[in-house]
Order: sequence, then structure tokens, then C-alpha cells
Amino acid sequence: MQFPINTAFQPNFNSNKIANDSITIIFAADMSLTLSHIRFAVNEKVYTRDPDSSDLGRTMIKEGIGLIHEIGFDAFTFKKLGAKIGSPESTVYRYFENKHKFLLYLTSWYWSWLEYRLVMQTTNVDDAETRLTKAVSLLTEAVEEDGNFSHINEIKLNQIVVSESIKAFHTRKIGAENKQGCFEGYTNLINRAASMISAVAPNYKYPKMLASTIIESAHQQMFFAEHLPSLTGVHNGNQSITDFFQNMVLAIIKENR
Repeated sequence: MQFPINTAFQPNFNSNKIANDSITIIFAADMSLTLSHIRFAVNEKVYTRDPDSSDLGRTMIKEGIGLIHEIGFDAFTFKKLGAKIGSPESTVYRYFENKHKFLLYLTSWYWSWLEYRLVMQTTNVDDAETRLTKAVSLLTEAVEEDGNFSHINEIKLNQIVVSESIKAFHTRKIGAENKQGCFEGYTNLINRAASMISAVAPNYKYPKMLASTIIESAHQQMFFAEHLPSLTGVHNGNQSITDFFQNMVLAIIKENR
């Protein structure tokens, strides 16, 4: 059985899609609005076969996240992933053209999951400034494991995004991949956050630039805090990072109301 999250939230929801067709919500028929399965529609250009369509594919994603988290993306290969899942390397190639597309899938899923969390935590907040404050906190705070996705460890995936996601962008094919919609999950998230900024500061000219700066800079500060602490002034874990961006955003809003 399928239900919308909150039909009052959107102008164009249908019974099983939320915003931009990027998130599908399905509830179990015998559970009172308890999530039994949430599926994020990653652009089909990213994969050859949807890994969420089979148990093997989901196992591939689970073990791939663990392997990249353990050895890094540069050392990651489909041969090593095949050994982890007990299948030949060729099996992985049935789902993904190459490891770059595998990384694109992971980051696309992560951005859609983050947008979903943004929606769920701000939908019933009426005050625009409070909604934006909650959004900034969510985009910059430490990630906790969700529990709704048995094949995804969101903590490890977050650390992969912080350390490796830039490699999904910095390629010679980014223009063509962007035209194919391979980054629409990230674009949807930026648009969502930008609309919250505009709701509070309608005269501010650069809401998308601010939204993407919050996300990318927060990830950079997380990376510095762990690996190059002399480059950042983090004294209280992620809370210091969140406080910094809250102060920055509120200062910008104050000047552009």
C-alpha cells in the first residue's frame, strides 16, 4: 500500500512520489505509517541494472560501501568487490559500467536520502527561519545510521561522501553526465535548501550558491577536522561546524531580509 508523506507539503505530489520524482515512499499495509521500504530513484544513466532490484544488487552496494570505506576509492576495484560478495568480477559489471558509475550511484543515493531527511524534519515547521535553521543543522551535523535501509550504512556512506565525492565531479565527462541527469539528486537537494533560504531572505541573490557552499564547505571542514586539524578551529566535534554555518547563514539573512 502506498501513501504520500504529507499531501499538504507539495503542490504536485502523486500517491507515491515526493518532490521532483526523486523519492518514493511506501508504507506497510499493516503498520501505522511505519516505513517498510523507502526507495530513492537514482537516475538510470548511472547504472546498467538497478542494484535495488535484487538481493545481489543490494548486497553489492552494502559490501561496496564497506570496501570503499576500508581501503578508499582509489584502491577499490570490481575484482575486490566480487571477492567480497562471492561472485566473479563480471557480475558487478552487469550492474555498473565502471567504478566511477558505482561512486555516482552511492553519492546520488546519499543526496536523495539527505533531501528526504530534510523534507521529513521540516515539513510541519511553519516558521520559515526555524525551518532554515533545522535545515542547516541537518546539512552540517554528524550523520547517524537511519535503520530503514538494511543494505546501507549511512555513517560509512557519509564518510565516503566527505572524502571521495569530489571525484564524482572532477572528471572530463562531467558535462555529458550532467546533461544525462546524473547529478539530479544533488541538484534537487540544493534547490530544496535554496528555496528555504529564499523563503527567509527573498532579496538575497545567491541562494543556490549559499546552499551548495554550506554542504561542500561543511564536508571540507569535517575532512580537515579529522585529517588536518591545524586548518580548522573545530573544538566540539561537528557541533562547532554546525554553529559556524548557523552563524554565517543568520548573518547573511540579517543583511538581506
